[in-house]
Amino acid sequence: MAGAGTSMLGSVLVFTVILSLQEIYRGKLASSELFTILGGFTSSLLFLFSLTFIGNFQESSGIKSGWGAVILAEIIALIAASTVHRVCITTCFLFSAGLLYEVNKISGYMLSKTESKSKRH
Repeated sequence: MAGAGTSMLGSVLVFTVILSLQEIYRGKLASSELFTILGGFTSSLLFLFSLTFIGNFQESSGIKSGWGAVILAEIIALIAASTVHRVCITTCFLFSAGLLYEVNKISGYMLSKTESKSKRH
C-alpha cells in the first residue's frame, strides 16, 4: 500500500488534472443534459481526490479526521461544479454521496480485514 505522502501527492496531481480538464471543456460540459451529468460526475471525482488528500494530510499531521474533512471536500467539489453549470452542483452532490457510501464500505471492509489479521498473530 502507498504511504500517506505518496497518496497525498497522487491525489493532488489527479485533482489538478481533472479540474484543469473540466475548466478547459466547461462549454462542452454545459452544452447538453448528458454532458451536464458528466460534469457533475467529474466534480464528484474532485470530491473523492480532495477527500483523499485532506484525510492523508490529517493522518500525517496527527489530527483526527472526521466529518470536517468530508464537508470541506464537498464544498471544494461543489464550487468546482458551479463553474460548469448549476445542474452540475446537484449531480455532483448526488454522485459524491454515492462515492462516500462506497468509500465508507470499502474502508470498513479493509479495517475488519486488518483487525482479523492482527487477532490471529
